[in-house]
Amino acid sequence: MDIKSMVMGFTFALMWSSAFTSARIIVLQAPALTISSLRFLISGLIAIGIAYLLGQRIRLDRRNWRAVFIFGICQNALYLGLFFLAMQRIEASLASIIASVMPLMVGLASAVFLKERLSRLGIIGLVVGFAGVAIIMIARLSGGLDMLGILYCLVGVTSLAAATLSVRAAASKGNVLMVVGLQMLVGSAALLVPALILEEQVIDWNFSLTAALSYTIIVPGLMATVIWFLLVERIGATRASTYHFLNPFLGVGIAAVILGETLTLQDIIGVVVVMAGIFAVQFSRVKPG
Repeated sequence: MDIKSMVMGFTFALMWSSAFTSARIIVLQAPALTISSLRFLISGLIAIGIAYLLGQRIRLDRRNWRAVFIFGICQNALYLGLFFLAMQRIEASLASIIASVMPLMVGLASAVFLKERLSRLGIIGLVVGFAGVAIIMIARLSGGLDMLGILYCLVGVTSLAAATLSVRAAASKGNVLMVVGLQMLVGSAALLVPALILEEQVIDWNFSLTAALSYTIIVPGLMATVIWFLLVERIGATRASTYHFLNPFLGVGIAAVILGETLTLQDIIGVVVVMAGIFAVQFSRVKPG
């Protein structure tokens, strides 16, 4: 793997992991579904506007359109929308750890439903990864966990894993930013109806909320997504996914530094175990060469 790909992978992981901290700041001050819908609307319009300036147009075949709608619903509306709801109830560090099991779920589902053969290293990685999550959950149960928040996260990460399995390619070469923007608009539209029904659209636009929302829109929302698609085009989805093993460490670390969330020794041990499991599962699926 070349140096440029490594830099892109680490940058993506850092940006993506930081989203949990900025999201936690946002949802403690604004209705989760409403602000998520607004976030995706702004992100989508910005992405499409920049794409047009770069000469990109909406030229997608049926496969691309299918991917746009599946990822728009599963990644933006379900995964990110539910995680925003969850972080009104649970800490950003815990949300980032649950989100990080997505590669493990994809590996397990690939073996069960797609009959993809797992190597011995892959099987060990699955067991180790889920054991790491169990270590963290058991430690935090003693302090009291909001089970509805946990459920939101589990449904969200399951929907993203399902989308990842059902769609192998979400963008066409040279049209990445346009596809990202369209996915954002699909997610925004999907969240608008439940937001209007379930929430009171009252938002206090203070500096903290505005700064956190702007960061979330630009960095993990747009920049990280574009880097991810470019990385997948450069080295393939399986190799690119190995960088997800960094997410537990980075997500927990950023939340501890910015939000002051408490980390116990058991949390640290669990994070390391989860990282090892994710890396083993993804590495076992990378073909040499």
